[in-house]
Amino acid sequence: MKLALLGYGKMGKEIEKLAAEKGHKIMLIIDQPEEWEKSRTELSQADVAIDFSTPDSVISNIHACFDAGVPVVVGTTGWHEQIEEIRAECLTRGQSFFWAPNFSIGVNLFFELNRKLASLMSSWPEYEISLEETHHIQKLDTPSGTAIVLANDIIRHHSRKQKWVKEGTEDPEDLGIRSYRVEDVTGTHKVIYDSPDDLIEIIHTAKSRRGFAWGAILAAEWLVGKHGFFEMKDLLGET
Repeated sequence: MKLALLGYGKMGKEIEKLAAEKGHKIMLIIDQPEEWEKSRTELSQADVAIDFSTPDSVISNIHACFDAGVPVVVGTTGWHEQIEEIRAECLTRGQSFFWAPNFSIGVNLFFELNRKLASLMSSWPEYEISLEETHHIQKLDTPSGTAIVLANDIIRHHSRKQKWVKEGTEDPEDLGIRSYRVEDVTGTHKVIYDSPDDLIEIIHTAKSRRGFAWGAILAAEWLVGKHGFFEMKDLLGET
C-alpha cells in the first residue's frame, strides 16, 4: 500500500516506522503548507493518506485529499466542531474518510466500558462524575478529543449530566473535564465516580504511540476500496 503522511510530528514518524515494518511504502510526506504546491499531483498516486497534522491545517488537508480522490484517515483532534460539515461533504462527493479521536484499540474498548458504566451508574445519584486527561506538553487542544468522546458518551448514557465543561463545576448537570499537560506522557484518561463513601475509577494509560500508529495503519488498510464516512466502530465491527 502506498501511503501519504500529512503531518510529520511524533505520530507521523511512528506511523512511518510501523508502516515500513508492515511492508507499506511512504511515498509522500507533507509537513508544511508551502509543500502542498509541489505535491498535489503526487498525492493523487497514493492509495491512502494519513493525517496527524494540526487543527489549523487538517481541514485544508482533507479538502486536498477529496480533490485528489484519495481516501484519508484522520487522527488530528481539536476540530470536532466541523466533523458534521466534513461528513456531509464526504458523502455528497462520494469520497472515503475515516476519523477517530483515538486509534488505540485499547482506548476504543475503554469507550465501550465507559458507556456501560455510565448507564449502570445512572441509577445512583450519590456518585458525582468527573473526567481527567493528561498528555505531553506538545498537545495543543484541551480537552483531548478522547476526553470529549468519553464525556459525550457519559451524557448520552447517564440521566443527570447535560453538558461537559472545562475544569471543575458546581452544577450537578455539568460534567467537568480537567486537563493536565506534563513532560513525557503519551496519554492517560480517567473517569471518576466519587461518593461520600467510596470511589470508582476506570483508567486507560497509553504506554507509547505505537498503539495509535498501529490502529491508524489498520484503518488505512481497511479503508481501501470503500466509500463513505467511517469511524472505529465500523472497523471494529468487522474485525
